[in-house]
Amino acid sequence: MKIKIDNLESSEVEQLLQEHHNDMLQHSPPESVHVLDLSSLKAPDITFWTAWINDELAGCGALKKLSDKHAEIKSMRTAKQFLRKGVAAKLLTHVLAAAKAQSFERVSLETGTKDAFFPAQNLYKSFGFQACLPFDNYQEDPYSMFLTKVIA
Repeated sequence: MKIKIDNLESSEVEQLLQEHHNDMLQHSPPESVHVLDLSSLKAPDITFWTAWINDELAGCGALKKLSDKHAEIKSMRTAKQFLRKGVAAKLLTHVLAAAKAQSFERVSLETGTKDAFFPAQNLYKSFGFQACLPFDNYQEDPYSMFLTKVIA
């Protein structure tokens, strides 16, 4: 697997992100979906990575700077044909290493609470993420779970 910083210009990436957004809308009401659009993911405070296996897009993930010491994981998604093959774990390992290299001390994220999100919740918890209160601009929401991890 090759993981690289991506400029979000390919149709494959656009399609995977649209699939991600559509899937979130199937499991949470629109006001509880916190997906970033393409232009937001291109912001200077966000680094976006893609994972490739044999020239096929296997997944993506992003890191958003919230402050000098705190970052948020965004847009973690594995392509359907690569589910349960370790793509998300490798991407998460890569994103956390990048966060540490950038001197962040804490990484947080928001994920859903419905059954469809259990695999993601389990992955994050297996990496040491723990439940926390809403951070940044998030509010309490029955459809959102907030997790954080100290990395420094």
